Amino acid sequence: MPFSGLNEIINALQKHGKMNFLPLATEEQISDFETTQNVKLPSKYKEWLRFSDGGELYLPGGIQLYGVANKPLIDVNDSDKPNEDYIVIGALSSGDPILSEKAGERISIYNREAGKIEEDETYSDFFAFLSDLDNIVGG
Repeated sequence: MPFSGLNEIINALQKHGKMNFLPLATEEQISDFETTQNVKLPSKYKEWLRFSDGGELYLPGGIQLYGVANKPLIDVNDSDKPNEDYIVIGALSSGDPILSEKAGERISIYNREAGKIEEDETYSDFFAFLSDLDNIVGG
């Protein structure tokens, strides 16, 4: 059962098109991933993983999120990021990666064409990012 803030976001998302939520990741799977990959995932993203371990949102052409137990998996060595301060946790249909800070809660979209993260595409946490998806994908 998702936390109440996440529940509201999920209900709002489901009003905007087809969503493909994957089976949840267990606390043990999340912890094992963080230990073996030597990373600390943002707390709000971990809440999401406990609801859906990745998934596709705003189908057919929205975004794909990566998980820790279901494919596609988060690849901490993915080079599609501006530097080593980030982990790629998903991608927009344009191919621009969705990034998580390695040592923080912020979520950003990396504009590959411009080679930078735009200030208006940086979110305080994963729930703020999810809440703005309608604007991001133009739904």
